[in-house]
Amino acid sequence: MPADREVELKFTCRPADMAAVLAAAPPGRDETRELIGVYFDTPDRDLQKAGATLRVRDSSGRRTQTLKLGTGLVRQEHEAPIAGLAPDPRQGPLSKLLPRGARLCPVFNVAVTRRQRTAQCHGAEIELALDLGAITCGDRTTPICEVELELKAGPASALFELARELSAAAPLDLAFDSKPARGYALMAGETAALRSAGKIDLAAAVTVGDAFQAVSRQALAQMAGAAASLRAAPEAEAVHHLRVGARRLRSALKTFGLVLTGSDDVEAGLRWLGQSCDTARNLDAFIEQTLPSAPSGAARLRGRARLRSALEAARRRARTSVTATVSSPRFRALMIDALAWIETGDWRDSAAARAPLARYAGKALTRHLNRVLKRGRAAGNASAAAGDAARHHLRIAAKTLRYAAEALASLYRAKPTERFLHRVRDLQEVLGQLNDLATATPLMAGLALTPDAAFAAGELISGRAAAAPGLIAEANVAFRKLADAEPFWER
Repeated sequence: MPADREVELKFTCRPADMAAVLAAAPPGRDETRELIGVYFDTPDRDLQKAGATLRVRDSSGRRTQTLKLGTGLVRQEHEAPIAGLAPDPRQGPLSKLLPRGARLCPVFNVAVTRRQRTAQCHGAEIELALDLGAITCGDRTTPICEVELELKAGPASALFELARELSAAAPLDLAFDSKPARGYALMAGETAALRSAGKIDLAAAVTVGDAFQAVSRQALAQMAGAAASLRAAPEAEAVHHLRVGARRLRSALKTFGLVLTGSDDVEAGLRWLGQSCDTARNLDAFIEQTLPSAPSGAARLRGRARLRSALEAARRRARTSVTATVSSPRFRALMIDALAWIETGDWRDSAAARAPLARYAGKALTRHLNRVLKRGRAAGNASAAAGDAARHHLRIAAKTLRYAAEALASLYRAKPTERFLHRVRDLQEVLGQLNDLATATPLMAGLALTPDAAFAAGELISGRAAAAPGLIAEANVAFRKLADAEPFWER
């Protein structure tokens, strides 16, 4: 393993489970240390913007400066001893990341008690660290309870084998947010875990395999963050982010499918996860969109209060079910297995995976667009009875095209890309409204409503259904606009 590379897996857990983790770990010599780290950045957060973190750590009177760059399983790490409390800008590549004359200042502190063990297992040398402590920024603080596995020598697959063994002994949740990421979030008064998909900067010369890994890591990170938020407080936004992360990963599997092998288990797990979220999502849509549409004083809707009560109770049950899903051994195994396959799968060794991305990207986007066009023509020719299913297939195809285009957008000119994406989103939006109408009746049928609440639901659904012809016409217009758009990757 090169000296400037760090290969690491991180998990969160409960303090009460740390003893079980340590008992399940391979034998080795334990060391307990008190670590106090101060993180530095410029007033304009230049290091954060560059994807870098800078720390000065004190351990038993010895101070070390550490600069880390990058995200994902493998990161660059530059470490050097220093004498003072402040970082030395001359160390490593730090000076290249700082604007001329920039001033470094402390931004937050991390203090942990670390129990550390280095062990030989699965043909590798792995360092196990159990951290218990807190991140502090001014008068704000957030607790830390983490298990980290760092590869010192040997194959990266050994990290995942050990992770599976430890996860079987105690509930370990895969985490992507580093301590500094949580520190910056604490500074901003935000939750690092719940994140939207950011832009991925893919250099045109990157390989197809590199691009798939970058896109998939980001999707998994979104899923892991949403799951953490759900376990803390089951809310609609967390369910939404979980579903989006899973859909983005499924889209990546389709986009890069020509170079992938061995993805069946991951795809099956993602389908299971998506299905576990469907009821919660559909209830959110009905409560937020359909329920408020009724006239408040309508005499025939006296059951509306009971309907709302039944819907809110069903939504709480659905969110509890999703929370149970992301707290389950199956979900934890899915996250570890998916990341292991993304990072160490045999698919990486193919010539297709090592090919340049630029040519592959255009062909993949063309495949997605052609599928949308085919689905759109089928929906336009479908009978009234088959129309809902046809539009559902079109919506899924449009969604896949959108996620693929967003993931690959950095390879192309910004304005044409955004114009094209705007048309895809318009189509997806109106198809989503039609899908909500189509799912409303079976959703209500599964709630065992009282007669007056069922009547109120029927009135609401009938009122919304009156908008269906107009929405279908709007969808047809949106589809024609997309079909007439010049693909940005062909410009």
